Amino acid sequence: MPSVIIVLVILVVLVFIALIKTIQVIPQASAAIVERFGRYTRTLNAGLNIVVPFIDSIRNRIDLREQVVPFPPQPVITQDNLVVNIDTVIYYQVTDARAATYEVASYIQAIEQLTVTTLRNIIGGMDLERTLTSREEINAALRGVLDEATGKWGIRVNRVELKAIEPPTSIQDSMEKQMRADRDKRAAILTAEGIRQSQILTAEGEKQSAILRAEGEAKAAALRAEGEAQAVRTVFEAIHAGDPDQKLLSYQYLQMLPKIAEGDANKLWIVPSEIGDALKGLSGAFGNLGNGAAGFNTGGGSGKAGPPAQRREEPPVD
Repeated sequence: MPSVIIVLVILVVLVFIALIKTIQVIPQASAAIVERFGRYTRTLNAGLNIVVPFIDSIRNRIDLREQVVPFPPQPVITQDNLVVNIDTVIYYQVTDARAATYEVASYIQAIEQLTVTTLRNIIGGMDLERTLTSREEINAALRGVLDEATGKWGIRVNRVELKAIEPPTSIQDSMEKQMRADRDKRAAILTAEGIRQSQILTAEGEKQSAILRAEGEAKAAALRAEGEAQAVRTVFEAIHAGDPDQKLLSYQYLQMLPKIAEGDANKLWIVPSEIGDALKGLSGAFGNLGNGAAGFNTGGGSGKAGPPAQRREEPPVD
C-alpha cells in the first residue's frame, strides 16, 4: 500500500511538470525559439502556446522592443592626426528572432565592434573641425553601414547618436582661447556699433530740436512783429479818430517829462524846443497862471534831472 501511494505521488508530480512544460506563456513584444532535439522548430509569439514536453525545449527568449545600448568612449584618429574620444548610443530593434539567435553569436558585441570600426573609417577622413561640426553627417553614415550589416542578423538599427566628442586637453584650451577672443571681438564690435548708433540718434535729435527751436523763434518773432504793428496801427487810428489839438499834445508832453528824467544813469537830457511852444499853447488855454507859465531851458543842461526851475518873467522896462 505505501508503494502505491509513492507511485501515485510520482505520477502526479510528472503530470504537473509535463503540464508546465506543455503550456508556455509568451509576454507581449517578446518571442521564443523552440528546438526539438536541438534543431530549430518554430518561433513562439506572444500569448498561450503548447509545446511537446520533454521533446521541445525553449532555446532563447528575445525582447522585440526597441533597445538602447550605450558604448564606452573609443579613441579615434582624425585626418590631421589628432586623437579624439567618441562615445556612441545605438537604438536597435530585433525584427527576426530566429536570425538574431542563429546568424550571430552575440549581436550586441557584434554591433559594438562594427560601430567602432565604421566610426574609425568615417572620422579618419575628416579633420578635427569638420568632426566637431558634422555630427549629423557622421550619424547618417554610421546608421547606413550598421543597418546594412545587421539586416542579415534580423536586427534593424533605427538611430545612431554621438554622445560626446572629446578632443585632447591642449586642443580644448586652444579652442577655448579662440572662442574667447571671438566673443571679445564680437562684443567690441557690438559696443562700437551701439556707440555709433547712439551718436547718430543724438545728432539727429539735436538737429530736429534746433530746427524746431528756430521755427518756433521765427514764428514768435513774426507774431510779436505783427502784434506791434497792430498796436501801432490801433494807436495811430485812435489818434486820428480822436482828432487831437495842440492842447492835448502839450499835456502829453508834460506827462512824458518825468519819465525822461527817471533813472540814476541819466547824466544829460535834452528837452525839445517844441516843448516851449506846447506850453505856450497850454498856458494860453488855461489863462495866465500866477505870474506866467513856467519857463524851461530849451537848451541842454548837465547834472541830474530834477523838477523844472520856475522863472518869473518881468515886464519890460521902458
